Amino acid sequence: MLVPFENLPEESRIWIYQSNRKFSDAEFSEIETALQLFLETWAAHGTSLESSYLLKYNRFIILAVNSDVQAATGCSIDASVEFIQSLEKKYSVDLLDKMNVTFKLGEHVAHKPLLDFKKMVKDKAVTENTIVFNNLVNNIEEFNESWEVPAIDSWHSRFF
Repeated sequence: MLVPFENLPEESRIWIYQSNRKFSDAEFSEIETALQLFLETWAAHGTSLESSYLLKYNRFIILAVNSDVQAATGCSIDASVEFIQSLEKKYSVDLLDKMNVTFKLGEHVAHKPLLDFKKMVKDKAVTENTIVFNNLVNNIEEFNESWEVPAIDSWHSRFF
């Protein structure tokens, strides 16, 4: 059951998928339609999941589930991953590789493989104050507080 993202409680579980390239506005519109259709029927053990999504920066797909109503289970999580994989195939993007870093360079959102990001740190092209996207957050509260943060305040700090 699709609900507005802002109606979900802060302890709702989230999954963040970042694209290795920026989606066009038309692609993001298609993805939004596909997400709505998927979330309307997303269920765990036959029980509808109270869920929602956010699309950010033409690059991020964020799924959320209110675990107080019904927790996502192995099969329902597998279904969401299959859905994300279908988007990867349709749009020729990588959404599941966690070895990439997305960060802000001014107003531009950049995406680099982890090794390239480490080199940028060494070359001082990014600093501890560079805003990074901490996709390891687990719930909406953490997302709101710790998703877009200076690198020093996230797992990226180990590189400085």
